[in-house]
Amino acid sequence: VSSTAFAANSIPLLPPPNVQASSFLLIDADTNKVLAEHNARERSAPASLTKIMTGYVVEEEIRRGRLGVGERVQISVNAWRTGGSKMFIREGTKVSVRDLLRGVIVQSGNDASIALAEHVAGGEAEFAYMMNEKARRLDLRNTNFENATGLPNDNHYSTANDLARLTTELIKNHPNQYEIYAERSFEYGGINQTNRNKLLWRDLSVDGVKTGYTKKAGYCLVASAKRDGMRLVSVVLGTSSDQDRMKQSQKLLSFGFRNYDTQLLYGANSEITRLEVFYGKSDNVAIVAPTDVYVTAPRGDLESAITELSVPKYLEAPIKKSEVIGTLAVMVAGEDEIIYETEVLTADEISEANLFGKVSDFFYLFYSELFGK
Repeated sequence: VSSTAFAANSIPLLPPPNVQASSFLLIDADTNKVLAEHNARERSAPASLTKIMTGYVVEEEIRRGRLGVGERVQISVNAWRTGGSKMFIREGTKVSVRDLLRGVIVQSGNDASIALAEHVAGGEAEFAYMMNEKARRLDLRNTNFENATGLPNDNHYSTANDLARLTTELIKNHPNQYEIYAERSFEYGGINQTNRNKLLWRDLSVDGVKTGYTKKAGYCLVASAKRDGMRLVSVVLGTSSDQDRMKQSQKLLSFGFRNYDTQLLYGANSEITRLEVFYGKSDNVAIVAPTDVYVTAPRGDLESAITELSVPKYLEAPIKKSEVIGTLAVMVAGEDEIIYETEVLTADEISEANLFGKVSDFFYLFYSELFGK
């Protein structure tokens, strides 16, 4: 049975800070709550932010067992000659997937990106198709990739909203790769290059993500930071300089951490309550949420948060495991608005009791309802 978490956007939002960027977005990574935005669904050239998806697709191939991190990749003339930022790999040599990923993520190497694209898909156009298929599955509705690097192309675009969604999926689904984004430098072939994300030095709570620049895109940065269990993701597109993209990102992250809280109310599949079961081999069943129940609200509001469980008074066997039987809503005391809602499920399968058990439960229910017990 399918289940759904509804991350309601009804929390009262504070006025966003004055961010100098053509578009920007700040979200909580666990709840996907938008905390600040401007033109977040406006299509823009993503420049090297593209490489977040390049790395994501490569990691998916590794996860599926179709690619090994120690596998050696033959470097083509095409990859070697690519302009822009480089890892400085040499044509005709073989480089491990592990090193090429660091060349993409830490050094923002266009040459490394193309080398991986050619190795995984046979060519960059074919790899771009894989990128777009992944974008479709992640519901990135305003994104299209024409290459693995982010080099200028009129039909190569994304949005602050889509890039934030992609980043949260990366953090959630591929934490081992995400750790590479925090590395401050990488040396290959005797050339040491530092990570272009200067926030890694300025704010120790920042552990990613990626910079980008072309003349069309301006200076861009996707950043993520975690403080006291709360993770935020910020995206700024079209700023005026390297220094400015760092400054605007820091402004957004500071605004979010200062003004909002996120709390885990229930873990995925942890018991919320138990319901009586009649006509079954067990007389009760645990009710659980299908995913972690994280809630984001203005700082201080969660201290008065209340939960409302809408489920039947009792259940009748047979019951399937993971059967949707109601909803869990979270509200701030004194407010009518629901700030989070999710379906709740049965934790176990309960089969029918024997005839004696059914008859016993039938008379119990009959007299309970007759006498209002």
